[in-house]
Amino acid sequence: MLEELRITGLGVIEDATLPLGPGLTVITGETGAGKTMVVTSLNLLFGGRADAGRVRADPGRATVDGRLTLPAHVRAAVESRIADAGAEVDDDGTLLMSRTLTAEGRSRAHVGGRTVPVSLLGEVGERVFALHGQSDQLRLLRPAEQRGSLDRYAGAEHEKLLGQFAELYNRWRAVEDDLADRRANARQRSQEAELLKLGLDEITRVDPQPGEDELLREEAQRLEHVEGLRSAAQLAHVAMSGTGDGGDDVADVLSLIATARRTLEAQSGVDRVLGELAARLDEVATLAGDVSTELGTYLASLDADPGRLEEVYERRAALRALTRKYAEDVDGVVAWADHARTRLAELDTSDELLEELDRERQRLHGEVAELAAVLSAARHEAAGRFAADVTVELAGLAMPHARIEVVVQPKPAGNGPSIPTASGTDSGVGPDGADDIELRLLPHPGAPSQPLQKGASGGELSRVMLAIEVVFAGVGGPPTLVFDEVDSGVGGTAAVEIGKRLARLARDHQVLVVTHLPQVAAFADRHLVVAKDTGGAVTTSGVTVVEHTDRARELARMLAGLPNSDLGIAHAEELLSVADREKAQA
Repeated sequence: MLEELRITGLGVIEDATLPLGPGLTVITGETGAGKTMVVTSLNLLFGGRADAGRVRADPGRATVDGRLTLPAHVRAAVESRIADAGAEVDDDGTLLMSRTLTAEGRSRAHVGGRTVPVSLLGEVGERVFALHGQSDQLRLLRPAEQRGSLDRYAGAEHEKLLGQFAELYNRWRAVEDDLADRRANARQRSQEAELLKLGLDEITRVDPQPGEDELLREEAQRLEHVEGLRSAAQLAHVAMSGTGDGGDDVADVLSLIATARRTLEAQSGVDRVLGELAARLDEVATLAGDVSTELGTYLASLDADPGRLEEVYERRAALRALTRKYAEDVDGVVAWADHARTRLAELDTSDELLEELDRERQRLHGEVAELAAVLSAARHEAAGRFAADVTVELAGLAMPHARIEVVVQPKPAGNGPSIPTASGTDSGVGPDGADDIELRLLPHPGAPSQPLQKGASGGELSRVMLAIEVVFAGVGGPPTLVFDEVDSGVGGTAAVEIGKRLARLARDHQVLVVTHLPQVAAFADRHLVVAKDTGGAVTTSGVTVVEHTDRARELARMLAGLPNSDLGIAHAEELLSVADREKAQA
C-alpha cells in the first residue's frame, strides 16, 4: 500500500504531499489543475518513461517520493529483489522509493536509501501497482491484450503451462531453423569448414601449449646469457659457502654468522638482549643456508648446450608463424582452435546429422502440437468462467442486458509455423500457443455479438475494463490500483454503479481514482482536491484533503459548477448520504 506521495517540481505542481491510505481515494479538481501530474508522478515512481518536458523550469528538477507498506504476499519477493541491489526495507516495514528527473532528461532512482537502476522501480511496481487509464481501454481492443487477460484470469498453473509451452516452442523453432540453414547453405558451410580444418591441421602439427611462448622466451634468455649467469651465481655461492673452484677456504657468510652467534651466546648470561639477538642470528643462518643450497642447484641446472638453444629458436619461430595467422599469442591460438572445433560441429552437413536433426524436429513438432491442444483446452474452460464473471459485473454497472463472450479459435495458418488440429486442419502457432482470443460484446438481447472494437462505445469500454479489473481483483493482482478517468463517457446511473464497484474493489485493495464524476467521488474513503493557484507570477497547484462541508462544496462544484450554492451543497450532501448507505449495505 502507498502511504504517502510527495511531488516537487513536476508540471504545475511545485510541492505537494498526498496523504494516502487503505480503501478508496479519489482525486478531483478543475480541468488543468494538475490531476494528470498525480498520475504521471505515480508512473514515474514505479519506473515509467520520463518526460523532461514536464519538469518545472525552476528549480529544473522534479522529484517523486513514495512510502510503501508491503503486503505479506509480495513482501518476501520484493525484499529479495531489492536486497540484490543493496537496498532494504526500513525497520518499521516501510519501503522508501524515489525518482528524480532533471530538465536535461537525466533520471535517477533510489530504493531504501540506495541508488538503483530505474528498472528496479519497474520491477517493484509490477508487484505492487497497476495503472489503468483511457489508453488501457484502447489496449483492451488488441488481440494480444485480450489473450493476456484470459491467460491472467486462468491462474498461476495456466501461466506455468504457458511458460512450458513457450520454452518447448522455442526449442522446436531453433531445431527447425538450424536444419533449414544447414540444408540451404550446405556449400558455404562446406567451404568454411575446409578453411577451419586447414587451420586446425596446422595448429595440431605444432601442438602449442598454453603459456609456452613465454616459457620459451625465458629459456632463450637464460641460454643466451648462460656465462654471465653462471659467473654471478658462482661468486654468490662462494660468498655464501666459502669454497671456490680452487678449493681455497675464504671468509664466507655462513661462517661469519656462526662466529657472531657464538660470540653473542657467550655473553647472553650477562645480558639477555644479546641472547635474543643470537637466536635471531639462528634464523639468519637458516635462511642463508637455504640460499646457498638453491644457488648450488641453480648452477647445476645451467646448460650451455648450443643445440638446445637452436631447438628453442626453432620452436619459437613455429609458434610465431601461428600467432601471425590466428591470434596475438599462443593462448589466443589455443582458444582459436577450441572455437574452430566447436564451429566445425555447427557446420556439419553430413547426412547422418541432417537425419538426426530431422527426427528431433519431428519429435518436438509433435510435442508442441500436443501441448498446444492442452493449452487450448485450458483456455476454452477458462473462457466460459471469465465471460460469466465479467457479465455479472456488467449487470451491476448499469448494463443489465449486456453479455460478454470470449471466443477461443485456432490461429489462421499462413506462411509461418503451423501444427495440425483435432479437426484435421492446420493452425498457426506461436510462442503463446495456437489460439486467437477475441472478446465480444452483446449489448442487449437480440443484438449480434461483435468484437469490442466494433460493438462498444467509449462508456461501455470503460465499464467492460472496470468489470474485468474487478474480476481480476478476485484472483489476486497488485495491491494498489490506480484508475485515471476510466469513467469518461459515463454518467447517471452508470456512474453511481461505477462508484459502488470501485468501493467494493477497495475492500481488498488500495484504489486511487482520478475522476470528474461526483457520483464516483461520493463513494471515496478519502477525497483529495488538486487546486490551481494563479495569484503569483507562476501558476502552481497544490493538493488538499477535503472533509465534511468542504467535501460537499467540491461535489457541488463537480455537479453544477456552483461550490457556494446552497442547493448544490444540499444535492452533494444527499449524494454523500446515498453513497454511505450503499457502502454499508454492500
